[in-house]
Amino acid sequence: MNAPKTFASHADIAEKQVSFTQLSEHAWAYTAEGDPNTGIVIGDDAVLVADTQATPAMAADVIRRIREVTDKPIRYVVLTHYHAVRVLGASAYRAQQVIASQDTYELIVERGEADKASEIGRFPRLFRDVDTVPPGLTWPTITFSGKLTLWLGKLEVQLLQLGRGHTKGDTVVWLPGERTLLSGDLVEFEATPYAGDAYFQDWPRTLDRIAALDPLALVPGRGPALKGQAQVREGLQVTRAFVSDLYASVKAGTDAGRDLKTVYRDTVERLRPAYGHWVIFDHCMPFDVTRAYDEATQYPDPRIWTAERDRLMWQTLEG
Repeated sequence: MNAPKTFASHADIAEKQVSFTQLSEHAWAYTAEGDPNTGIVIGDDAVLVADTQATPAMAADVIRRIREVTDKPIRYVVLTHYHAVRVLGASAYRAQQVIASQDTYELIVERGEADKASEIGRFPRLFRDVDTVPPGLTWPTITFSGKLTLWLGKLEVQLLQLGRGHTKGDTVVWLPGERTLLSGDLVEFEATPYAGDAYFQDWPRTLDRIAALDPLALVPGRGPALKGQAQVREGLQVTRAFVSDLYASVKAGTDAGRDLKTVYRDTVERLRPAYGHWVIFDHCMPFDVTRAYDEATQYPDPRIWTAERDRLMWQTLEG
């Protein structure tokens, strides 16, 4: 009999090798072997950071690497979505403005505290020095709907909501002059998309809108930076394939009247050959299948994950 799997990412304790890569004249990628990425835009007069790392202590390494290439002030922090692992390091940057979509702001209001407790419980290594996180939540100072254009001197930076996918509030950062995109968790590469708060039926269409921009470079939410049209297309294709394959498997199970645990086991067995080698596959699948099952049955919008719900779900599916 197989032993129960370790909860979420509690077995993931190895430190990762960080890379800081220039993708275009003004864009950089901070990546770490499948850990959450940070995108950086260095404009004529200021710096923009998209996704902050999980704690101020961890954000300090991003800042150190930025300071190796520029002394311009970090004026903007962009939250591509509301998840704690992406936003709780924001205070370290001392930015003038923290920007998010209005939908992301509403998600912070509705479920920010629950998500904070949930994610800290799932990712002990990623919340290193969690005591450096200030009390409370990371709140935007500017919100927008649809599109917001910033000018970093002469550099045009567009913040775009292209549709729901990873969450309902997803924002991408687009440099039209360089055709470079910071996607947040809408795109993953060599890493399993987390879909516990997803809109499975919308996500592929949102990826199509990213593809229509025809990026030459892309910083995904996890995994190495993508350079050149071929790599970008591959990143979009594999993300789309995973989301579509998972939802198709779950929908077939719900249509056949199977319960969640049966659908989970069938879906993991079906997807493991193609995707099981990706980072955090075993962590994500219980959350992803549960959300897909909800969407295919009675919950068009994601239910709130709490630390207690995480553990109960894990025990049900993996215990």
